[in-house]
Amino acid sequence: MNYWRAVSLLLAVTRVQSFTTPVTYHTRPTRLLSAAVAVNGDTSVHVNGSDGENTMTIRLNVYEKARTVTSVCTSGTLCTISSHEGIDGSPFGSFVDYVLDDDGNPVFLMNEMSMHTINIKNAQQRMKDDNNPSAMVTLFTQLGGNTNNNHDGPSFGPGSSSNLGNKGLQDVSRCSLTGRLEKLTVDAPDMDAIRMRYSITHVYADQVMDSPKFAFYRLIPDKIYFVGGFGVLSTWVDPEDYKNANPDILATQAAGICARINRDHDEDLRLTAQHLLNIAPKNADAIESVRVTTVDRLGMDLRVTAQQGTRRNKLQTDEFRIGFRIPVQSVEDAKSEILKIFQEAWEKGNGVEWGDNEVPGESVPIMKIAADSLE
Repeated sequence: MNYWRAVSLLLAVTRVQSFTTPVTYHTRPTRLLSAAVAVNGDTSVHVNGSDGENTMTIRLNVYEKARTVTSVCTSGTLCTISSHEGIDGSPFGSFVDYVLDDDGNPVFLMNEMSMHTINIKNAQQRMKDDNNPSAMVTLFTQLGGNTNNNHDGPSFGPGSSSNLGNKGLQDVSRCSLTGRLEKLTVDAPDMDAIRMRYSITHVYADQVMDSPKFAFYRLIPDKIYFVGGFGVLSTWVDPEDYKNANPDILATQAAGICARINRDHDEDLRLTAQHLLNIAPKNADAIESVRVTTVDRLGMDLRVTAQQGTRRNKLQTDEFRIGFRIPVQSVEDAKSEILKIFQEAWEKGNGVEWGDNEVPGESVPIMKIAADSLE
């Protein structure tokens, strides 16, 4: 190992710090990998110009994304078909809490007298009578946006809108699970696990779960629809693939990480957009805004809005994926990888040379994932 590579490793370790601590840049390289990455627009990018056998995955697949949303959220909107006089057959939405079982199926603790429970029972009765499909229900749940600069911690579920800026909810991932509900019996094989999870997740559960007026219901999804956010991926998800997927390891901390980066690292984000994403590389003033919208174990998404040409009223908003060179296993790992990216953007902008014909940031895997033009 040569001298500067050893120095760069030491700097990378010492700079694993809180995002609220100002970053001190160094004029020595922080190289850890020298692999050249070719962007191909897929969730995997080819490394070292390979023919595809050696690839680097920098995005979660859609099954992992959907499972992450339902795992992080603990509440949502349950949509049933009303049986109330005057609105019979109309959609009826209720706020509900839930936990997931081992297969990712939502489990609700519902009052037998709640309107949504009554709707479900009546629909199930109609289904027995004439095979009416109204017994189907949909759970809608979404990650809580976290754009308020004064809010550090994660905010989840539809009840989190009080913490949102004007752009919060349209940016976040959401998921709709449609299927039929089954009432759980006390001897269900996983009843003990469900009771424990509910007790840990929802503080009121211990007071009501043994009441004869309450019962657990499990939603078995037949259809799952995932939306990644405003202007990005939306697709149907196979329930079996969803069942076998794992939520992202950073899921519960991602909103807080994004909030801190957006609040404390505006200059770093602009340097990254300018010098790594090549957005207005010679005119920093053309960049209107740069925000991190997602962080997970494989990388982060940046949304960049910049002026196009000489017209100040013509704006282009692009979404980019910046991958980590290695998947992270903890929040501290994620901090380290993000700081390395910021470091390389600063080095490239300041003309730092690594030698061996390498340019800072050239091995950072990057792909453009969405674009929108506004005049």
